[in-house]
Amino acid sequence: VQQISGMLMKLFQRARLEKPGQVDPRAAEFTLSLLVAMYDRSGTGYIKTRSAAAALIALSGDTLLAKYRAFFQFYAVPDGNSALITRSALRSLLTDLNQIPAIVGESCTLSCVEMATHSCFHGVLNSAIVEEKFLSWLRSEPAVLLWLPTCYRLSATEMVSHRARCR
Repeated sequence: VQQISGMLMKLFQRARLEKPGQVDPRAAEFTLSLLVAMYDRSGTGYIKTRSAAAALIALSGDTLLAKYRAFFQFYAVPDGNSALITRSALRSLLTDLNQIPAIVGESCTLSCVEMATHSCFHGVLNSAIVEEKFLSWLRSEPAVLLWLPTCYRLSATEMVSHRARCR
C-alpha cells in the first residue's frame, strides 16, 4: 500500500502539471482509499500491483481498445516471441476487475467469472489464447464486464454539447 501510495502521488503530481486546475489535490489519497477498499478489505497493508494496475486502467480515460490491450499486457505470460493469456490469468483479471462494481454493491458471483472464462475459451484447444482472440472476446462485450464499455460511453459523452433546446 505504501509503494502504491508513492506511485499515485507521482502520477497525480504529473497530471496536475499537465492539466493545471483539473486534478483534485487529494486525488492520490482518494484513489488509494478506493484501491484499499477494493483490494485490502482485511487491512493487511498489501495490494497486488497487478490488481491495482487493472483498476487504474479500467478507471482511466483511455479508449476501450487501449484498456483491453493494457489488461492483456499485465495478465499475459510470455511464450517465446509472443504472449498468451491463460485461463487462470483471465480468471484473475476478471476477479480483479469485478471488485470495481462490487464496491458499489454490484457484485458478480464466482460462477459469472467461470462462465465468462468458458465463453472466452470456447472452441480453443490450447491452454492459453493470443491477444487478438482476447481482444475479440472483449469487443463482444461479455456480460461480466458490461459495466466497463458502459462507463466508457458515459464518460465519452460527458463533454458533448449540442445546440438543441429541450422543452
